Amino acid sequence: MMLIRAPGVYRPQADTRLLVRAYADAHIPPHRRVVDVCTGTGALAIAAARCARSVTAVDISRTALASAWFNCRLLGVDVELLHGDFRTVLPGRTFDVVVCNPPYVPCPHRDPPRGAARSWDAGADGRSVIDSLCRLAPELLSDTGTLLMVQSALSGVDGTLALLRDAGLKAAAVARTTIPFGPVLRSRAAWLTRTARIRPGQRDEELVVIRADRPRQ
Repeated sequence: MMLIRAPGVYRPQADTRLLVRAYADAHIPPHRRVVDVCTGTGALAIAAARCARSVTAVDISRTALASAWFNCRLLGVDVELLHGDFRTVLPGRTFDVVVCNPPYVPCPHRDPPRGAARSWDAGADGRSVIDSLCRLAPELLSDTGTLLMVQSALSGVDGTLALLRDAGLKAAAVARTTIPFGPVLRSRAAWLTRTARIRPGQRDEELVVIRADRPRQ
């Protein structure tokens, strides 16, 4: 699927493809209400819209939402687009499926990310967005809701599973793949090594899809 993206908008790549495959493998029933958090180009929202009842896509970047709007129009997909931080625009609403490819790259900079870096920088531990979504998930999910989120192993898969389980959800890693470092992680390899986030000489990362469901009564 070829998508248009404006400069500075995250390009769908290995993590996006892994999450799209995990969504297909999850056998989500048709006619579900889906929300795509941190939508970027809208790739996940468009993939979900093929059999969903409704799809909402959220992004803090106006440029990303413009790209998603264009791609939805180009492909004839009906998606509700919301601008803003998901932590403030979604509370009060519930969905049957939450999908998210959040920023998850550990970052040595203290200042909030700007521009394209907002698509990947997520604090020193890579969890500034992941933790927020894990805590909000029980409020967003319907009684039979499912969360599917992709992240790097560098940002702590066990921490994500623990947060989701503490929130009363059934959580597990359902898909994995290992890819070479991209330009951002290559540029941070010395810092990642110095802070023991990677092994000396390590130049690859594992991507993991986490699934969380409400326990069946």
